[in-house]
Amino acid sequence: MIRIGKFILPNQVALAPMAGVTDLPFRKLCRSLGAGHVVGEMLASDPTLRGSRKSQLRGVHRDEPEPRGIQIVGWDPQIMADAARFNVDQGASIIDINMGCPAKKVCKHYAGSALLGDEALVAKILQTVVAAVDVPVTLKIRTGLDPERRNGVKIARLAEQTGIQALAVHGRTRACKYNGTAEFNTIREICNAVSIPVFANGDITSFQAVTAVMRYTGAAGIMIGRAAHGAPWFPGLVARFLSSGSIPLSPSLTEQRQIILSHLDQMYHFYGAIQGVRIARKHIKWYTQNHPGSTSFRASINRIETPQKQIGMVSNYYNQLTERVEKASVWQKNLTHVRLATSVKNRTSLPIA
Repeated sequence: MIRIGKFILPNQVALAPMAGVTDLPFRKLCRSLGAGHVVGEMLASDPTLRGSRKSQLRGVHRDEPEPRGIQIVGWDPQIMADAARFNVDQGASIIDINMGCPAKKVCKHYAGSALLGDEALVAKILQTVVAAVDVPVTLKIRTGLDPERRNGVKIARLAEQTGIQALAVHGRTRACKYNGTAEFNTIREICNAVSIPVFANGDITSFQAVTAVMRYTGAAGIMIGRAAHGAPWFPGLVARFLSSGSIPLSPSLTEQRQIILSHLDQMYHFYGAIQGVRIARKHIKWYTQNHPGSTSFRASINRIETPQKQIGMVSNYYNQLTERVEKASVWQKNLTHVRLATSVKNRTSLPIA
């Protein structure tokens, strides 16, 4: 059981906040497929940006059940506290602070993971934001600035001391960006150093990795990021795996088709037809990238400009995939029957000693 303030999460799996990915349609989809906790895309704390279309869309969480997690990013303690209050007034029930983003455009403003180099400022930000709102505040970090300066344990202790109620740790430093492989030694040390729930994050792309990370780190939960690209059902499958100990089946191609079409429809309604079609392209790429003929399919569908045609092409593509799999299954069954018949014939024709 993972508790964040007054909220008890339904399972141990959270969807990582990802800019350009965890919008309202994707959050609702992942939650409906079994993710235990979802957090929205990071929102700049700068009040002058609140009127932009991007900020307004990122702040939308209508129809979402609690807890509604909103992530803020910035470097000024008071401005971030004001942003936290603003988002609570807009309906956020958990405020998440971003100190994990390694993107240059974020770090150049001394925000995101760049803050990990100033522990005093980290403490001030956390204290000020926690004091500003009456909802739980959580924190997402990396293990440090670079492999020579892994101060994740110190940051985690500061977080607990200042009232942060849950922590997510990506097993890379700011300098590592998304290169190489995640390391979990620091996450293990953090889990041993604090009593608040810790979500382990980074390179968790299989059930084997889930088992290994949970056992090694002692984390309270798993946070799934890029592994959910094109597989919004994966966080829910991980939750079922942790609950039952058995590896669950992924959705069939027919089920995937329905999930994708529903997702596309939600994007069109949320963004409007023109922007929805364009944003859907990256999701279609992720959904199809491991299927036969995906390269030529994406080259064709990326020229489509209307929801109706985009929906139609995706639907036809998955229908063809399903037919292909069914034909292969029939062929395999027939081949098995032929082999069995041949085996029986050969055995009955042997001379009896």
